[in-house]
Amino acid sequence: MSNKHLSTLKTLVVVAGAALVVRRAIRGRSPASPPGATTAARAPVSGRSGARGPKLLVTAHERLADGVVGIRLEGHDLPRWEPGAHVDLVLPSGLVRQYSLCGDPEDTSSYTVATRLVEDGRGGSREVHEQVQEGTELEVRGPRNRFPLVEAPAYVFVAGGIGITPILPMLRALPEGTEWRLLYGGRTRASMPFLEDVEKLDADRVTVVAEDEDGLPDLDAFLADLPEGAAVYCCGPEGLMAAVEERLPEGTAPHLERFAPRTTATGDGEFEVELHRSGRTLTVAADSSVLAAVRTELPNTPYSCEQGWCGTCQQRVLEGEIDHRDELLTDSERGDSMLICVSRARSTRLVLDL
Repeated sequence: MSNKHLSTLKTLVVVAGAALVVRRAIRGRSPASPPGATTAARAPVSGRSGARGPKLLVTAHERLADGVVGIRLEGHDLPRWEPGAHVDLVLPSGLVRQYSLCGDPEDTSSYTVATRLVEDGRGGSREVHEQVQEGTELEVRGPRNRFPLVEAPAYVFVAGGIGITPILPMLRALPEGTEWRLLYGGRTRASMPFLEDVEKLDADRVTVVAEDEDGLPDLDAFLADLPEGAAVYCCGPEGLMAAVEERLPEGTAPHLERFAPRTTATGDGEFEVELHRSGRTLTVAADSSVLAAVRTELPNTPYSCEQGWCGTCQQRVLEGEIDHRDELLTDSERGDSMLICVSRARSTRLVLDL
C-alpha cells in the first residue's frame, strides 16, 4: 500500500472514531435532558384519539318540519346505541357536527338524525340542509351517549323544537306500566318535527304547546307535584333548559342535553401559552381563545366546531392548571389535555405539546 493510500485510510479511521465518540456523548447526555422532553417526544394529541368512523351513504334527505330536515345514513353492522346517544357527522367541508340519533336503536343497518337550519349559525346546519343529499357519503363517528336514560320510578320530559329528537327514542324504550309525562313545545305546529309521532303516544300523558296558538308553556303547572324519585329530562333552547332548572325542587338535578356551550372561550383575564415543540410563547387575551392565539403562529392547527363538542382541537397540556369549559372530555382526559377552542387557564401560564 502506498504512503498516500495509508494516509487516507488513517484519516477515515480518525473521522469514524470521532463520530462514534460524538454519538456516545449524545447518548450519555440523554438522561439529563430537560424536563418535558420525553413527554414532548410522544405523538401530539389532535382530536379524540384520531379515530375515524365509517363512511355511510345518505339514502334519505327529507323535510320533517319547517326548517328541519331528517337524514338516513345506511351502512353494515353499525354499533347499537341507547336512547339519548348522538353521532358526529363529518360534513363534506370538513366541519364536524353532533346530532342526536332518533331512529331505532336495534337497527344496525342505518342511523337517522334530524337538524334544524340555524340562519345565523356557523354553516354546519346550512350545509346539511343545502349540500348534503341522497347519494352523499359522510364519515360518521360514534355513537356516544352523554344523555343516557337512567333507571327511575317515573319520568318527566320537556322538549323544545328539535330537542324532541333524543327524547322520542326514550319514550319508545320505557317499559310498559312506567309512569311518565311529556311537554313538547315549539314556535308553531308546523315547525315541530315528529309531532305526529308524539301525538300517537298516550294523549293523557302528552302536552303539546304551539306558542303561536297557546302562548308559552306553563312550566310551573307541568313541573308541579313531581313523582317521588322522578328523573327529569330536558332538551331544547338554552332558555327552556334554564327555566326548567329554576323550577325544580332543591336537590333535583335535571338531565340536560346541550349542543352549545354554557360558557364562552373568552373572559377572566389574559394568560400565557407556551408551545413546547415550537419554542414560542403566546399571550391569550381576555377577548380571545387559546385556539385563536395558537392559530396565529400555527395556522394548520386542526379545529372544527369551536364549541367544545367535537374534540378536533384537543391538545395535550404539559404544565399549568386548566379551566375546562367543554362538555366532551372524560375526567381522565381532563388531567392532561384540553379543548383549546373553549377552555382556558386557571393559572397564569399553560404549556401545550405543540
